[in-house]
Amino acid sequence: MSKYDIIVLGSGPGGYVTAIRASQLGFKTAIVEKESLGGVCLNWGCIPTKALLKSAQVFEYLKHAEDYGLKVKDAEHDFDAVVKRSRGVAEGMSNGVKFLMKKNKIDVIEGFGKLKAGKKIDVDGTEYSADHIIVATGARSRELPSLPQDGKKVIGYRQAMTLEKQPKKMIVVGSGAIGVEFAYFYNSMGTEVTIVEYMDKIVPVEDDEVSKQLERSFKKSGIKIMTSSEVTSVDTSGDGVKATVKTKKGEETLEADIVLSAVGIKSNIENIGLEDVGIAVDRDKILVNDYYQTNIPGYYAIGDVTPGQALAHVASAEGILCVEKIAGMHVEALDYGNIPGCTYCTPEVASVGLTEAQAKEKGYDIKVGKFPFSASGKASAGGNKDGFVKVIFDAKYGEWLGCHMIGAGVTDMIAEAVLGRKLETTGHEVLKAVHPHPTMSEAVMEAVAAAYDEVIHL
Repeated sequence: MSKYDIIVLGSGPGGYVTAIRASQLGFKTAIVEKESLGGVCLNWGCIPTKALLKSAQVFEYLKHAEDYGLKVKDAEHDFDAVVKRSRGVAEGMSNGVKFLMKKNKIDVIEGFGKLKAGKKIDVDGTEYSADHIIVATGARSRELPSLPQDGKKVIGYRQAMTLEKQPKKMIVVGSGAIGVEFAYFYNSMGTEVTIVEYMDKIVPVEDDEVSKQLERSFKKSGIKIMTSSEVTSVDTSGDGVKATVKTKKGEETLEADIVLSAVGIKSNIENIGLEDVGIAVDRDKILVNDYYQTNIPGYYAIGDVTPGQALAHVASAEGILCVEKIAGMHVEALDYGNIPGCTYCTPEVASVGLTEAQAKEKGYDIKVGKFPFSASGKASAGGNKDGFVKVIFDAKYGEWLGCHMIGAGVTDMIAEAVLGRKLETTGHEVLKAVHPHPTMSEAVMEAVAAAYDEVIHL
């Protein structure tokens, strides 16, 4: 039986990052993967979706070339080529992880891993042991009883990335990051898209003003949006799909070629031996402490299988913290209140910290500042004036409570707020940090200035 210091089960952005950090710290490390290195994120999630979205964005630029003083005759798209490019990007990233495994001398064990008692793991009949076993098996598309996925007419995000034929009509159920990103992509490619959202606003975890702005932008681009609505059943017996939707005004029947179910994710904890080892779970989440230790010594869990936010960057941070704790380093528990969330549709959405409503609910006396990109020179020059930056500060101490952005490139800008909050900066310190002009990022400084009644360009 092969013996390791650390074995990681799963090679997504949680697993492979964990394995690399473990190797850097001198641990003899192996990683177990049943499919492709990089997991869902690199192969079927974060990376290939961004490739699809980039193709959609470029196609929209071509369609609006005249807005920039250019002429493009009959801009067309090749749906198969767009999908093929996306798969090529994903393959390149997966190969990059293979290189990193080799570079860091990490053994890659291919197959389905199952935990066993005594700090062991069985991979398709072969047993391995380790002093520490870290579960990083991620998650998959969640299915609703009223919306069973057949992979053809009712699909999840995985099928949505590799459809053989572009649908003429699509219903997207759920308006979280996955739902709105695919809604934007298919709408840009020419598909007639309807979003059905159970909550009373799209991107429901975001600040109310951000949700309203995205809804305006989506409706302007031709996407139909139904909030406070629920798909109660689907009929796939005909050529297409008939979805029965319950709304505030009564039932409505929608017809489409395909229904995309984007109602969240479910952790991959089945059949991996948790029960055999005695590891405690709550519903579909593995229970861990601040350092990702389970109730059974020597077994750990990170990423989507634990109760934290199901985000790639969270999984990576958890894995690094976990192995550094194992190595005896001094580590601080992860601050889940300072995790940025990003949605890559157009306009992009990014946020960190409390929304305005949440800050008020917690009893803060707040200062709120907002700067629209319509007043930004860089946004005007780039033709991307939709959106704004909104900041929320505690009026008493100047603490940066939250930052919410919608617009071009904001997923790259949000890190300023994350770092500022980590360093406990105040509004006046942000104001005195000179931002370059003309940039989209100076809207952060302007929004802070607006909160303190010092705004210049409004």
